[in-house]
Amino acid sequence: MRKLIVAVLAVAVVGGLVVFGRSLANTDSSPEKADGPVDTAGVSTEISELPAKRAISVYPAPGVTSAARGTQLSFRGAPADELGEIEVVGSRSGPHTGKFAEHSDGEGASWLPDEPFTPGERVTVRTSLDITGAEDGDYTIEVARRPRVPKIRAQEPWTKGKGAVEEYVTRPDIKVPEVTVKAATEGRSEGLVFVAPKGGRGHDGPLIVDDTGRTVFFEKMPKDRVATDFRAQEYKGKPVLTWWQGGLIVGDGRGYGVIVDDRYRELAKVRMANGYTTDLHEFTITDRDTALLMSYDRVIRDLRALGGPKRGVVIAGVVQEIDIETGLVLFEWHSLDSIGLDEGKAPVPKKDGGSYDYLHLNSIDLDENGDFLLSARNTWGVYKVDRASAKLVWRLGGTKSTFQLGKGTVTAWQHHARWLPNGDIMIFDNGSSPPVHKTSRVITVRLDEQAKTATLVSEISHPEGWLAATQGSSEPLPNGNIFVGYGSQRYFAEFTEDGRLVFDAELARGNDSYRAFRMPWRGRPAERPRVSATRSGARVTAHASWNGATEVARWELVAGASRDALEPVASERAEEFETSVTASTSAPLVAMRALDADGEVLATSPAVEPE
Repeated sequence: MRKLIVAVLAVAVVGGLVVFGRSLANTDSSPEKADGPVDTAGVSTEISELPAKRAISVYPAPGVTSAARGTQLSFRGAPADELGEIEVVGSRSGPHTGKFAEHSDGEGASWLPDEPFTPGERVTVRTSLDITGAEDGDYTIEVARRPRVPKIRAQEPWTKGKGAVEEYVTRPDIKVPEVTVKAATEGRSEGLVFVAPKGGRGHDGPLIVDDTGRTVFFEKMPKDRVATDFRAQEYKGKPVLTWWQGGLIVGDGRGYGVIVDDRYRELAKVRMANGYTTDLHEFTITDRDTALLMSYDRVIRDLRALGGPKRGVVIAGVVQEIDIETGLVLFEWHSLDSIGLDEGKAPVPKKDGGSYDYLHLNSIDLDENGDFLLSARNTWGVYKVDRASAKLVWRLGGTKSTFQLGKGTVTAWQHHARWLPNGDIMIFDNGSSPPVHKTSRVITVRLDEQAKTATLVSEISHPEGWLAATQGSSEPLPNGNIFVGYGSQRYFAEFTEDGRLVFDAELARGNDSYRAFRMPWRGRPAERPRVSATRSGARVTAHASWNGATEVARWELVAGASRDALEPVASERAEEFETSVTASTSAPLVAMRALDADGEVLATSPAVEPE
């Protein structure tokens, strides 16, 4: 048994166990099952021995110095009923009560404090668990002091610039930035192209196009909001579309992840926990139905050692894995306790309140063991983080690289580090802002962790030499090809393994897309097709669209005296987002039917009177 805390405010006996204000897991001796209410606020307790000790990871990890004031304490490695009791005391706020909330996989629980902690204080946690990185189950974390988060900046109006836009009779509410396909040759992969244009003429939002540049799906963002990291993923074993949606601050954002099903119905909004803002750079759903997210965490730090002010604002990085079902934290990592401020290559501010974006995280990936691969633009580094301890395993690149960097493996301002199935790492190396390389490139690097060497396996650059100052992505495809988004340069392309260009396209001038993907997708919208019809004498022309439908092969114009008596009068192949059909008919009502390749009716628009 541990020694009891001497200063106690109240004592209660519950089922034979002496309780001194601890939050308990749901056991038979918990206060909830006692006769009558038990006031355990502001006190402490001794901890009973567990029947068997299991290795437990906790987040924020022991020793973290930049925890949030509203942080939960997440315990992983055992069900809630095996975690026992914990004692939580803030050096300024005093003892804290709280409650456990179980993770949906049954392998842990988060302790949720009833009141937030105090900025700048040290929080002591005492347990009887075998906690990774803790001494005899006890550990401390520190709560950071934070400035106010800057306001979301206003976006330019959709009319900005001279880039071409697609406009539709049936959808006057959307102005889609045009996509121009410059090459689409044999050897390219199957699937549709996913981008999220922003910044130029036309509305901002998630956009799917086919290999001709034809719009398949577009979701207009609200005013001053953009979308990033748009792609197809799986959630609960079913295909979904996901994107980040929110407002931009500087090089980061504040928003949330969106999940919609194949009928474009929203399933969930996913956010960081513990009060962190959810940044634009990553929204990945894992095969365990969890979400990988990051936050650009602004923390007050003394920067005089770097030539900066005493009260500088450091933009650090926080990574979380979120249980989508419950919103609870399953993993949390803080850059300030792993990567030094002296490793950043961004300029250090000179005045109090100036921001130092020393890290600029931009991607998260998992290996087969569940450990994390992170990319940080402003340190030129890629990092492996151990899940159990939330500690760095190694650095690739940057000023303190674990590996000797072979020819061609040095990256600059890079993005989107991804594990390949054979253990190699693919990276989009921007090489720019300011320029370091002549062109942006996609490199594959092989690590020898015993010899501590990094070797270049392959390198691909666009033949036109695109140099992306910001953003960018590279993704391996099932047939071995590589799909590349050139970020701020608005271009996206597909290459074979040997670097042959088989697909080449661009967004309308002035727009860009944070990432670009090629993926399979089938959608059948829950809403009905849209129709617009006009009459000129005996002839009627109808336009139809069905935003997001991927199986429409033909549109059929039907007409009749009532909605229940519509008969086919003409049809046309569906080759664009919007199709028009013209026929001679005196019927007062018309509608459009969407047909698949077998001629089966997929859906019918509402019947309208031609204008």
